[in-house]
Amino acid sequence: MTHHHHDSHDHSHDHSHGHSHSHDHSHSHSHSHSHDHSHELTFEQKLEKLFAHWIDHNESHKDTFLTWAGRAKEAGLSGVAENLEKAGQLSEDVTGQLKDALNNLKG
Repeated sequence: MTHHHHDSHDHSHDHSHGHSHSHDHSHSHSHSHSHDHSHELTFEQKLEKLFAHWIDHNESHKDTFLTWAGRAKEAGLSGVAENLEKAGQLSEDVTGQLKDALNNLKG
């Protein structure tokens, strides 16, 4: 899975499903053009696809935060565990906002 951000660097995320993913963090820009392509998505269709991706991706991060919170707690790092649990809770809030936006888009 590749994510695009402003600064270009690679790092990997350890997900709870037993392997890690390397993510390229480079920012890309798309440029519109004036050709008439009937296969192009409307702005709303693009948003709908992005929301689905963002929701899924954010849920994956939430699960990873909570998994590592448990591991940190087992390692005696209760402060770190609390921070990771909070990050998981905040991720749930973000997912809720994304779902609300998707519902607003769909009307």
